[in-house]
Parts: sequence; structure tokens; C-alpha cells
Amino acid sequence: MIALVVAGVLITALAFAPSIWIKHVLRRHGQERSDLPGTGAELARHLLKRFELDGPGNGVTVEKTDPGRDHYDPQARAIRLSPSHYDGRSIAAVAVAAHEVGHAIQFGRDETISRLRKHWIPLAMQLKRAGILLLTMLPVLGLLTRSPAAVGAIIGLSLLLQLAGVMAYMIVLPEEWDASFAKALPVLAEGEYVSDEDLPAVHQVLRAAALTYVATALAEVVNIARWALILRR
Repeated sequence: MIALVVAGVLITALAFAPSIWIKHVLRRHGQERSDLPGTGAELARHLLKRFELDGPGNGVTVEKTDPGRDHYDPQARAIRLSPSHYDGRSIAAVAVAAHEVGHAIQFGRDETISRLRKHWIPLAMQLKRAGILLLTMLPVLGLLTRSPAAVGAIIGLSLLLQLAGVMAYMIVLPEEWDASFAKALPVLAEGEYVSDEDLPAVHQVLRAAALTYVATALAEVVNIARWALILRR
């Protein structure tokens, strides 16, 4: 019993470690810097203009969103930055803004790698919703079937659907890595938007940005495992 508890604690710690590390990196490099020429939002708009993605009508916009919700929305053609990255003048703000512009470049060029998100993120959301819907319907389904075996099968299917949805998030890692290290990093380094001394910090932030989906997926796996244990009782 003690061994199972220890194993559970270790698995939980390992699953949440990436998320904790990402927050630590963003906080560490989120200090305001008067020597940087602009905020994250200003850099994003500048890069969109540089790569001709800001045209009238269907140009990419830059918007402020909730804290911790930095992302590129390909349907709305919008880069959304959290307040600290939108208004901030920090290494974290600059690097995250460049990362999201990297996604805009992927979609603007209709690169093959951009199709990962188009295909897998909607599928991940659908699988997760289907799994959660089965759980919410469990009392009704239990009354209709009146079979412990059938209820167990429904629970198992629900958890499998949620787990499949989580795994689908992991598939977009190559796209995230490309946005950070094939797009954002060369732009920031070669364009001299940051100094050579700041490049190690930029590397860290871009790595954190690329691993955000992985961190979310690992945390979801633990949540699914927790539900499995609760429902097993």
C-alpha cells in the first residue's frame, strides 16, 4: 500500500514537473527590461508586417487574452497574448510573441506542419468532450442497463476517449518546436532583436513555449488516472 502511494506521488510529481518548470521559466525571464525596444505586442505587429501577414481584410491581428492563454488562433487569424506578454517589455514577452508569430507564419505559408494543429486539436477536443459526456450520462446509463459490467465498460470507454484526446495534443509537438526553433529563434537572433547575451534566456523561453501542450497533456493524464481510481471505488 505504501509503495502504491509513493509511486502515485512520484508519477504525479513527474507529470506536473514540466508545467511547474514552464511557469518558473516565464516568471524568471518576465522581468521588465528598459533596454528592449518594445513590448511583446509591438514586436508581434512588427514581425507580422515584416512577413507581410498584416494585410487589410484577412491580416493577422494581435489581441490581449487571459493570463497563461498565449496562443495563435488560425480560424480568427489572431495572435493572443497574456497581459504580461502583450504589455510587457521582457525576454519572456519578446520570445513568446515571436513563438506565436512563428505559428502565424506556418499557417500563412500553409506549411505541411501547420496541418497537425488543424487536424489533431479539434479531434482531441472532440474525444475529450465525448469522454466527459459519457461520465455525465453514467447515472442514466446505469439505470437503463442495470448491469455493473456495462457500467464498468462505459467508464472504461469514457477514460479511454479522454486519454486518446490527451495523446492527440502530444502530436502537435513538432509544430510547436518548429514555431520556436525554426521560426522564432532565427528571427530574433539574426534580426538582432535581442543581444547575444540574452539568447540563452530566449532559448529557455522558446523551449517552454514549445512544451506547453506536452505539460498540459501530462497533467490531464494524471487527472484521468485520478478519476479512474475514484470510479473504481
